[in-house]
Amino acid sequence: MDPDSSTALLRLVAAGGASAPRRALLDAHGNPVAALAAGPDAWRDAGLDRAQRAVFAGSAGSRQVALAQAWLAMPMHHVVGWHDPDYPALLRRVASPPLALFVAGDPLLAWHPGVAVVGSRTATAGGLKNASDFARAMATSGLAVASGLAAGIDTAAHLGALAAPDGRTLAVLGTAIDDPYPRRNTGLYARIAASGAVISEHAPGSTPSKGAFPARNRILAGLSLGTLVVEAAWRSGALITARLAAESGREVFALPGSIHNPMARGCHRLIRDGAALVETPAEVVRALAPLATVLGDALRSRLASPMSGAGSADQASTGHDPPAGHEHHRLWQALGHDPTGMDELVLRTGLTAADLSSMLLFMELEGRVSVEHGRYSRKSCQ
Repeated sequence: MDPDSSTALLRLVAAGGASAPRRALLDAHGNPVAALAAGPDAWRDAGLDRAQRAVFAGSAGSRQVALAQAWLAMPMHHVVGWHDPDYPALLRRVASPPLALFVAGDPLLAWHPGVAVVGSRTATAGGLKNASDFARAMATSGLAVASGLAAGIDTAAHLGALAAPDGRTLAVLGTAIDDPYPRRNTGLYARIAASGAVISEHAPGSTPSKGAFPARNRILAGLSLGTLVVEAAWRSGALITARLAAESGREVFALPGSIHNPMARGCHRLIRDGAALVETPAEVVRALAPLATVLGDALRSRLASPMSGAGSADQASTGHDPPAGHEHHRLWQALGHDPTGMDELVLRTGLTAADLSSMLLFMELEGRVSVEHGRYSRKSCQ
């Protein structure tokens, strides 16, 4: 995103309040710069309240914008707005999708087929082992494992995914993107940001409201093809995530437990209400595999639109994007049956790493490319 668009998006975020009117403003005007330039009448027509319009018209929110700009200036820090073609396709389908996502790490991971693993902060030893074992097995199968960085089941799920070869995990925060919570998971936050993605709708330096943690569950459920509840009490945030997943048309899975374990009662409640009872990670993987085609279709549409970033040598010389099919063919020719790293693919194709990552993810979803230890190879002839 260019600096002007980024600054305009940050001002839209700083306005706070209901996100629907700001999304409507972006839908009507196409990008943040045009949305801010539309003027008071357009802002009012979009449904923005007086406080939001005041931020757009004046200097209110400038400190928050400056803090976010400083955070974004650091490596591997990103913001993806509602108007951006890189906004995760699955998340667009939830009730009240966030206006923007702040990402520490790889924003493309939000497009990868994934499963949310959630449960109690005060889990039993058995629950922690189940969360870790299931997460590791599902990550080994190629699914990304999403959770909330909380104590208990969340932590075990992240660690299990990180223990898998090339395991992918992403953490969705209920706090500001630069505020790991709980504090004892600061090191885990750094590990996930380095090899996966940490995501929050809350700007750097902000202080989210009391309802931020339940609200983040809609993002966690919305980014995932399905949600697995490992252990949960009768009343639990994990059950909120499961409900939101079901309301968004996603799969819900639950592990059964002992009738004497209070942390199993939430899972039993979900199973009675229609969640799939699962006993092995393979059951989750089999159930979600067909749903990955939804992401494949969405990614095909994304790649048909103009690519982000600096683009290829052809783009630099002509000022226009070459057809997506041409870029796909160039990448396919650059791939061999021997594993090839990203740096080498950049040299062979002249494309950016960001554009290659999008196309390689699409080819991986189609079953044409395999990835091992960050190196890519053809799975079969085109």
